[in-house]
Amino acid sequence: MNKRLLPFLALFPLLIGCAEAQSNPSFPVTLMSAHAAVMDMIHNPKALPRPLVIIGGYEDPGILQTASSQYFKAVATDPKIIIVSLHDCGSFDECRARILTAVDSACPGTDPNWTAEVDVVGISLGGLAARACAAPPQTTSIPQRLKIARLFTLSSPLAGAKVAKLGFTSFQKEIRPDSDLQKYLAKAEPDPKYEIYSYVHLGDEMVGPENASIPGRNPYWLANIPLVPILPHEQMMVDERAYADIARRLRGETPLTLANPAPLPKG
Repeated sequence: MNKRLLPFLALFPLLIGCAEAQSNPSFPVTLMSAHAAVMDMIHNPKALPRPLVIIGGYEDPGILQTASSQYFKAVATDPKIIIVSLHDCGSFDECRARILTAVDSACPGTDPNWTAEVDVVGISLGGLAARACAAPPQTTSIPQRLKIARLFTLSSPLAGAKVAKLGFTSFQKEIRPDSDLQKYLAKAEPDPKYEIYSYVHLGDEMVGPENASIPGRNPYWLANIPLVPILPHEQMMVDERAYADIARRLRGETPLTLANPAPLPKG
């Protein structure tokens, strides 16, 4: 990718405008300032400390993962990026096998219990799949775990998804807030040792902003971009403010967000 060009994800918000309906005191960043930060990183790329795994969302054949990988390639020097698509997975066991196989293939190791250490960007379902993959396995059929250093999630149902209440397949039902998977994660690994940074747009009716981080923690919420003809859930997946913050963190630089995420607005 020619680094003099704008990343794919940088173009969309700038074409719309920069007005924001509600500001987050723990994420005091405008689209313009986020874009300026991205352009600075493009012109001054840095090495990433470990491989980056990008896991896609429900029924996404690889569109957003590919776009996201191009974004991070533009701000890093020769990064190892592993793209994982879950579009044809029918269970979290299948997601686990898909993710572990991809990481092991790209970064072979000798530990039967853990993969190589990686950073992860989880897009929608990809964030919950990564969390489940890092937790102790529920069965002995797949004993290995994903060794995460930092998990970044975009519109991810870490505490379940509101829309999953309408699901009828066993896979969809496992994404519900009260699912067996959620109960297992709450018991097996209620406070993961790896770092988690969750991002969500207000008004996300697919996941629900209150479900976008693990129970007991607040996500970094962002106001919707006015006039954008896509829903808040999808807006988060292309919001340059979040990508700029993730990139700064991956590069070991001062993040755009503050240390403690502000509570979600009431009402």
